[in-house]
Amino acid sequence: MNSLEFYQKKVNQEKITMVTCYDYTSARILSGTSIDCLLVGDSAAMTMHGFKDTLSATIEMMCFHTAAVRRGAGNKFIIGDLPFLSYRKSLSKNVSDAQKLMQAGAHAVKLEGATGNLSFIHHLTESGVPVMGHLGLTPQFIHTLGGYKVQGKTEESAKRIREDALQLQEAGCFALVLECIPNTIAKEITQLLSIPTIGIGAGLFTDGQVLVFQDLLGLNLDFKPKFVKFFANGHEQFKKGIEAYVDSVKAGEFPQHEHCH
Repeated sequence: MNSLEFYQKKVNQEKITMVTCYDYTSARILSGTSIDCLLVGDSAAMTMHGFKDTLSATIEMMCFHTAAVRRGAGNKFIIGDLPFLSYRKSLSKNVSDAQKLMQAGAHAVKLEGATGNLSFIHHLTESGVPVMGHLGLTPQFIHTLGGYKVQGKTEESAKRIREDALQLQEAGCFALVLECIPNTIAKEITQLLSIPTIGIGAGLFTDGQVLVFQDLLGLNLDFKPKFVKFFANGHEQFKKGIEAYVDSVKAGEFPQHEHCH
């Protein structure tokens, strides 16, 4: 898949599937699936490093994870997140960070919000860097938004998201993530845009969906917002496998002769 195929999938009314990925082993698993694309999200700061929010992600962290994912899933289209403030500096520094992420293995970059980003997005797309936008609940703005809350609930905020979506499309974004906004607003924006929308907590009518790898596999039982569905009981399966290993070692059943050199 490439950035142009996102538009074609919307035209053909084919749902786009995206999942976050942060490491080589997960990427190897995903490389053998029919998933359309992988997002190396700045949520790696939370999921992989245990920070309380995404603000701790750095460009070095994102490049490290992006390179690992590219080595494990070179057959997939990979989008890398530009982390907090990495695209809010001078144009030269902003472009340099985008370059680092692309050279680490991303095929496109993602950034949050529209205001203050439009000229940079236009510059990137004119320079050969595909850009995915992100509106609604934008985690890098968590202190401005007052927490992890559904956005677009008032007419004023819904209007602002609609306007921002059109501006991001005009600036050259090839797709747009809509996070934690009402179903009806997401539907309206999806119908309004010619580029595809990918929802997370944005209801039924977006052009695609994205979930965190660990969330959809049920690996993190401490985190289950309304929009997450466990498609596997990964946490229990992992525990069972580890306990089976412990029991086998203690009982002298592992290793056997076939496991010896």
